Amino acid sequence: MTGLRSRAWFDGDDEVGLLHRAALRASNVVGDPAQDQPVIGIANSASELNPCNLPLTRLAAAVKQGVAQAGGIPVEFPTISLGEDLMKPSAMLYRNLLAIEIEETLRAYPLDGVVLLANCDKTVPGALLGAISADLPTILITGGARPPARFHGQRIGTGTDRPRLWDERRAGRLDDPAWTEVERVLGAGQGACNTMGTASTMAMVSEALGLMLSGSSTIPAGDPRGVELARHAGGRVVELVGEDRRPSTLLTRPAFANAVRVLHAIGGSTNAVIHLIAMARRVGVDLQLDDIDRLGGDVPLLVDVEPSGTGLVQDLDVAGGLPAVMRQLRPLLDQDVAGVDPRSLSDILDAAPEPSGVLRPRHAPLRTGGVISVVRGSLAPDGAVIKTSAATPALLRHTGPAIVFHGYADLRARIDDPSLTVDADTVLVLTGCGPVGVPGMPEWGMVPIPARLVAAGVRDMVRVTDARMSGTSFGTVVLHVAPESAVGGPLGLVHDGDLVSLDVTEGRIDLLVEPGELDRRRACWTPPASEHLRGWPALYAQHVNQAPDGCDLDFLTAPTSEHRRFIPPVIGRS
Repeated sequence: MTGLRSRAWFDGDDEVGLLHRAALRASNVVGDPAQDQPVIGIANSASELNPCNLPLTRLAAAVKQGVAQAGGIPVEFPTISLGEDLMKPSAMLYRNLLAIEIEETLRAYPLDGVVLLANCDKTVPGALLGAISADLPTILITGGARPPARFHGQRIGTGTDRPRLWDERRAGRLDDPAWTEVERVLGAGQGACNTMGTASTMAMVSEALGLMLSGSSTIPAGDPRGVELARHAGGRVVELVGEDRRPSTLLTRPAFANAVRVLHAIGGSTNAVIHLIAMARRVGVDLQLDDIDRLGGDVPLLVDVEPSGTGLVQDLDVAGGLPAVMRQLRPLLDQDVAGVDPRSLSDILDAAPEPSGVLRPRHAPLRTGGVISVVRGSLAPDGAVIKTSAATPALLRHTGPAIVFHGYADLRARIDDPSLTVDADTVLVLTGCGPVGVPGMPEWGMVPIPARLVAAGVRDMVRVTDARMSGTSFGTVVLHVAPESAVGGPLGLVHDGDLVSLDVTEGRIDLLVEPGELDRRRACWTPPASEHLRGWPALYAQHVNQAPDGCDLDFLTAPTSEHRRFIPPVIGRS
């Protein structure tokens, strides 16, 4: 194989080439660095701090086998593991740090291609952002969804059912033994959320982009097919190096359009909007927030999986996984796009099964018109999003008085206060939780319904915030309000009692106060003081873009080909 990047390290009879070859031999790798073999990095994010990613441990060995059998040299290295459950204030704060780590590891070491092992919500987009910028031949492998839990004889989904059970607990309908049982059953398995959370969404969107082997994004954790697929991926990435097939050749505007339409068809997470925009900007594709809305306008919701439906991701895998979904979307997709799978998209769709189980046929969807809508107005001049498929239809057009919570601590302290002046028509507003505000834009957007309203039977209210919401969450929640309150957005100027008007059909969200009143409030506004004076959080807050621009760091985006130039290291003795 000619033209390998790694040869710059290993060729030559001088002491520099000798040092590099000796260093690789000392790592007990399979292969000979003196031969013309591609070196394949295996970026493994498995960690005992992150149960979502632990299934990746057994897949790494299979990838190594596949690389070696195809004539490559497999080299495994660890990465940050962004665990949504335990990482605070938010794994999103560290998505860009993982992207930097991946990009710089691929830049600095003698690697010709990479297999990314990722699973949890932010690990997948973080790893992909770094690999996209490094632009070496890349395949993503995910670890799959964890087994379903059972509570009181019923199958429950990870994430989606937890808020419902918490409401039952807060309303006094779930006693201590039952609550302990919920904890036991939810902690009984490894893997990503088995509902259409961000992890499953990003896996399927990545497959739609052509960065995964066909059919791999829905294979459950522990399924033997996962090991075989990992072995296949190891062999395939060696072929991609020979074909010089890189992310920059795959991630075209039509590929992103296909991925956005898949996002709507599966009822995917609103978080994917941010990640897709960030990924597109890394390759110079100008994907806009309004494109997410426009491209979904004629897309039917086909996947009956929580929170937009009733099934789990395992059920979608049984129904044929993403290829079966995309076959139903065929008239809406560009089939000329290329991916890492050796087959054409047309051939993949030809081989996909007809719809069954949780996968609806295109002529009989769960709903039409897309699942994520964009709203703008005086409260969100630069836009906000709402997952309409997980909202209450009657609340998609609503006007009510605001109650404002200034940050998460304020929310937790007051939301269940019996003296809180609130009813079902109130609009719950949460500020100070955007990219800069925390920093890191945590998934605090699904503001709890006040306990006394839950006890009275209220199950949904309009909520508005500059935070994000888990893909497993549900409700009439307007998210990603931009500009965020911490940088002077109108959300930070809302007072208790102000009327907030939401009209999703018209694409509007407005604060119904006189323009002069907003001007007076803005004149009195001062930016919140940052708690972080050093380190990654300080750097992040100084450079992070707003949600409509993907929450990437401003110096990591690549709007021109010059920005996308990957400067190689100077090869010499350290």
